[in-house]
Amino acid sequence: MSKSEKIVVGLDIGTTKTCAIVADVVDSQKVNIIGIGTHPSSGIRKGVIVNIESTVEAIRKAIDEAELMAGVQINSVYAGIAGSHIKGFNSRGVIAVKEHEVGAADIRRVISAAKAVAIPQDREILHILPQTFTVDDQDGIKDPMGMSGVRLEAEVHIITGAVTSSQNITKSIQRAGLDVSELILQPMASSESVLFDEEKELGVILVDIGGGTTDIAVFRNGSIWHTAVIPIGGNHITNDIAVGLRTPIAEAEKIKIRYGCALNRESGAEIPIEVPSVGGRTPRILSGQFMSDIVESRVTEIFNLVSQEIKKCGQKEMAASGLVITGGTAMMEGLSEIAEKVLDLPVRIGFPIDIGGVADVVRSPMYATGVGLILHSVRTREKPEQPVGQNGHLTGKLREWIKELF
Repeated sequence: MSKSEKIVVGLDIGTTKTCAIVADVVDSQKVNIIGIGTHPSSGIRKGVIVNIESTVEAIRKAIDEAELMAGVQINSVYAGIAGSHIKGFNSRGVIAVKEHEVGAADIRRVISAAKAVAIPQDREILHILPQTFTVDDQDGIKDPMGMSGVRLEAEVHIITGAVTSSQNITKSIQRAGLDVSELILQPMASSESVLFDEEKELGVILVDIGGGTTDIAVFRNGSIWHTAVIPIGGNHITNDIAVGLRTPIAEAEKIKIRYGCALNRESGAEIPIEVPSVGGRTPRILSGQFMSDIVESRVTEIFNLVSQEIKKCGQKEMAASGLVITGGTAMMEGLSEIAEKVLDLPVRIGFPIDIGGVADVVRSPMYATGVGLILHSVRTREKPEQPVGQNGHLTGKLREWIKELF
C-alpha cells in the first residue's frame, strides 16, 4: 500500500455541518484518525443540496481545516449521500448453475438477475447488498462459493436515489477541487462505525438522527434488510423552539444545545432560561419546563414515525439487539429514554468504535457518518490474502465482485 493509498478521507455533507475526517490506514484492522475539519452547512436542506455555491464553500473550509490538522494534501474523498429521495427494497434473483458447482461467474449472474428490476429513469442504483443465498433447497447460505447444486437464488437489498441528487453532490465536491472515490449511503456508513458485528448478526435497528432527516437501517443475520428516510431531524426541534419561545433560529439552536433535554424532568423544570427576543426586543426569562415540553413533543413524534416505519417492514421482532441511535441529535439528554418508551426496545447511543489516532476528537455520535465512510472504504477494498472463514471470505469477495459489476 503506497503512502497516498494509506490516506483515506470521509466527507459528510450534512444539513447542519460539513465534516471532513482524515485517516491513516495501517491495515484493514487498524485505522488512525489524523485530521478533522468542520464547517456549518447552509446549502443543504433535508439532506439534499439546494445551493451549490454555499455547499462548495463549506466543503473547501472543512477540507482546508482537515488538511491543516493532518498535515497532508487531500485529493479525493469518500462522500455520503442521504435525503428523502433515498429508497430501498428487497429483490430476488434465480439462475441455473452451469457446472453444477457455484463459481464467481454464477454469483455475478444471480446478483445481476436480482437487480433486473424496473426503476424510473430519474433514479439510479446506489448499492446492491447481498442478504442470503439458496443452493437448491438449502437456504440461509452466506457464501455459496464452491457449493454443489443446480439452482442458485440470491436475496439482495437494492438502494436507489435520485440521479440529480448524486450529480449535485459530485459536482459540488469536484468544484471544490476534489475527486469522488465513491458515494456511500450515510446510514450504511454510520453502521460501520457504531455497530458491533454481533449486533448485526442478532438483529439491530440503526437510527441516525441528523439535522434534516432521520435515517433507518435494519440489520438481520449480518445484512441490511430494510432502509428508510424520515424527513424530520434535529433542525425541526430547533425550529419548534424558535417558534415556541419566539426567538431567532440561531439563538434557538444555542438554547437547544445548552439546555435541551428530550425527557421532561422535574429537576430541570425550574431552571430559568434567558431567551433573546426578535426585532430587538428585551430578552425574556422563561422556565425550562416550557422548553422541555416543546422538545419532548418533537422527539416523541420522531420516534413514533420510526416505530411506524419498523412496523411497516415487519422487522421489529428480529431486532433482538434493540435500537442504536447515532447522529448529532443523539447527544441530547433523555433521548434514549424516550426511544425505549415509544419503541419498547433496549436502546443505546452509538459512538464511533475501532479507530485509533486522535480518536477522542471524533468519539461522538455527530461524527459517526464521517468515520463510517472511512471504515466502509477500507473494509470493502481490502482483499483477504487467504480464506479467513466463511463470513470474512464472503465480505471481501462478494463486494469485489459487485464492484466489478457496477
